[in-house]
Amino acid sequence: MVRTRAARVALLLLAACLPAAPLQAASFSCANVTAPDEVAICTHCEIAQLDVKLATLYGVATKLVGMGRRGQIQDDQRAFLRLRAACLGDTSCLTTAYHTRIKQIETGLDDIYSRGPF
Repeated sequence: MVRTRAARVALLLLAACLPAAPLQAASFSCANVTAPDEVAICTHCEIAQLDVKLATLYGVATKLVGMGRRGQIQDDQRAFLRLRAACLGDTSCLTTAYHTRIKQIETGLDDIYSRGPF
């Protein structure tokens, strides 16, 4: 059976989302997680992907701003982490929290980009 490149990629993506073992696609190590929110992140592909996206955006945002604004972004991230922990293992709550925080950071980045060029 001949497989196209697209089919191979689709199979790899599907395999990455199988919950047979804890995912390593989160922005943190899933090896010894015990907190309910972290367990949910490590065992749900969509949430793990949101976690990586948020970590990436957060890293970019904190590099593009001055110290004062960086401190506010860091404070907002700590507040997000408290909210995330309060979700426990509720995947709907976690998904909503991630989407909200990602939108906040993207809005901040859009503001920075609008003042370019860099």
